[in-house]
Amino acid sequence: MSSVSSVSSTGSVGRAGARGMSPEAVAAGRRRRNGKLGWNLLGLLVFAVSAFPVYWMLNTAFKPAKDAIDPTPHFFPYPVSLENFRRALNISDFWGPVERSLIVSAGTVVIGAAIGLLAALAISRFAFRGRKIVIIGILTVQMVPLVAMIIPVFLLLNQIDQIDKLSGLILTYLTFILPFTVWTLRGFLVNIPKELEEAAMVDGCTRTGAFLRVVFPLLAPGLVATSIYGFIQAWNEFLYALLVMSQEHQTATVWLGSFTTQHGTEYAPMMAGSTMMGIPVVLLFLLVQRKMAAGLTAGAVKG
Repeated sequence: MSSVSSVSSTGSVGRAGARGMSPEAVAAGRRRRNGKLGWNLLGLLVFAVSAFPVYWMLNTAFKPAKDAIDPTPHFFPYPVSLENFRRALNISDFWGPVERSLIVSAGTVVIGAAIGLLAALAISRFAFRGRKIVIIGILTVQMVPLVAMIIPVFLLLNQIDQIDKLSGLILTYLTFILPFTVWTLRGFLVNIPKELEEAAMVDGCTRTGAFLRVVFPLLAPGLVATSIYGFIQAWNEFLYALLVMSQEHQTATVWLGSFTTQHGTEYAPMMAGSTMMGIPVVLLFLLVQRKMAAGLTAGAVKG
């Protein structure tokens, strides 16, 4: 047995030597593989913890309503039922709140991206008096809790006759989405060298032409990512929509509150409604992720 083991060990060392690798290099490669395996397992654990609430929402949405309140959890929806979705669609108007949420979210993203891009461009590219004060003000606004601004925002909207109007809700959402947009886009603009604009202007472009032809393609991935974040924030917001809008003009998040009655909460239909509410955000991300990756690649090549 000892002779066999010695022969096998000699053969393995011989193979390692034939490949030009020392035993230390082989051991180092094994440690790297084990390290990668450990990080992969940790990543899978983080993914499982993050994805489980979404899975449980889908599981509850497709299981019979009586199983949703069963003390013994059922990790698989059996039998699969669509009754919760029918219940969610029939309990009250569904498409009206969804349409209003889409209008408010899209309006907030478009206005916030346009104003935020101009503000970020001014802060990052131009030196003017009070520039540092503006930057500090943007950071300060982001630190203020949304709950603290409820009364001032409500009084302001009441003075300009924007209570129970979608335009008023868009203005409200801009108060906390616009500062984030400005700050994020400023970070992207700062990382784009000014020499690219100057080279384009030397070649005959105007400042606007240099921005549109050189800077904007490099900025597009950051603009898309910021817009997605703003859309998700506006789509999921509940507190201001409940305060500003009436029941007749409620948004989709407030509509979910209709499943909580005096007799308790209907969890299965509520999860079905939450699933239907998550579909627009998922579709938006699926539509823009390729463009986002293409923009990142193009920016790397142009840079």
